[in-house]
Amino acid sequence: MTFLLRVIINAVALWLTTLIVAGVSVRSYSPDDTFATVLTYLLVALVFGIVNGVIGNFIRIVAFPLYILTLGLISFIVNGLLLLLVAWISSLAGFGLFVNGFWWGVLGALVLGIISWLISILLRPLMKDRR
Repeated sequence: MTFLLRVIINAVALWLTTLIVAGVSVRSYSPDDTFATVLTYLLVALVFGIVNGVIGNFIRIVAFPLYILTLGLISFIVNGLLLLLVAWISSLAGFGLFVNGFWWGVLGALVLGIISWLISILLRPLMKDRR
């Protein structure tokens, strides 16, 4: 249940990120259908969670000395690259996340992380009850 709540939080954060950051957008497989748009955001959030959980953690472990040398600033670059990877994976299906460039990816990842963090803080009592 916590995983499902995390996917929903990421989907809402992704939706708000696409409203704030001009270079990040999500294209639905059926733009006129609201259900298809919501499903697209949920699918992209699921892919983002899997990529961030598997590949992101591997990169953070391998690049730990680089994180120390840069005082954590490399995390902006890594998160931007992970967002670009999610955009590439979702574009293989012909719909999903589209990022206009590397720096839009970095900015989008930063905004997505902040919004996701804020939503998680607001829903923390609900998440503690579920564990």
